[in-house]
Amino acid sequence: MRRSIALVVVLVLCVALLAGCNTGKEETTSTTDSKAATKTLVMGTNATFPPYEYVDDNGTIIGIDAEIAKAVCDKLGYELQIKDMEFDSLIPAVQAGSIDFAMAGMTVTDERKESVDFTDSYATGVQVVIVKEDSAIKTVDDLKDKKIGVQSGTTGDIYCTDDYGQENVNQYANGALAVAALVNGQVDCVVIDNEPAKAYVAANTGLKILETEYVTEDYAAAISKDNNALLTEFNGALKELIADGTVKTIVDKYIKADA
Repeated sequence: MRRSIALVVVLVLCVALLAGCNTGKEETTSTTDSKAATKTLVMGTNATFPPYEYVDDNGTIIGIDAEIAKAVCDKLGYELQIKDMEFDSLIPAVQAGSIDFAMAGMTVTDERKESVDFTDSYATGVQVVIVKEDSAIKTVDDLKDKKIGVQSGTTGDIYCTDDYGQENVNQYANGALAVAALVNGQVDCVVIDNEPAKAYVAANTGLKILETEYVTEDYAAAISKDNNALLTEFNGALKELIADGTVKTIVDKYIKADA
């Protein structure tokens, strides 16, 4: 009789231990699943375009686009990962799905809309002309037959190539290289967005920006045509961030009203 009671006790203990083990396993699985549920969006950019995107002294990509993208991701419950790449590679990367969206001071154009979808615009850019202070170029009307430096793949590149011909346009990997070519006398001027133009002129003595603008354009994020869900989500969050003043606050942080 005692042996039977002892056996029952042992069986009860084993069942309890097994139940305890199963409970622990379920809790571990639940925790793992929770971590796996964290969503990440990968943003592609070209971090040579201050104040929209550039690398700070700590090696971190910052700027208007980076902060707006972070605000959008925060609102949607995503983590943001930023991938730096050549500007020309951004739209192909969106199409291939290696990045979720591109933000790089990218202008909405009909040509680009054939390859990707664009979100609502979050900023307006102005293409301007940088020249040497003693340049004979006084207005945009003087660009004919001049050597023009541009960042490859940008709207400055597209517009100038269309207006003045490929033979008069020198493409560079980024704006800094184009400006260096101007300083060294390899080109007569550089066509680029107004905000980075200000930074380049401030960093290089003997340069100035022409008073006449080359073209005005809208900036937006590029998203794959196969990802309408993200486009809808992004636009919804962006609309709220514009309405509550977050976007304006970010832009004003980098572009002063009296600049």
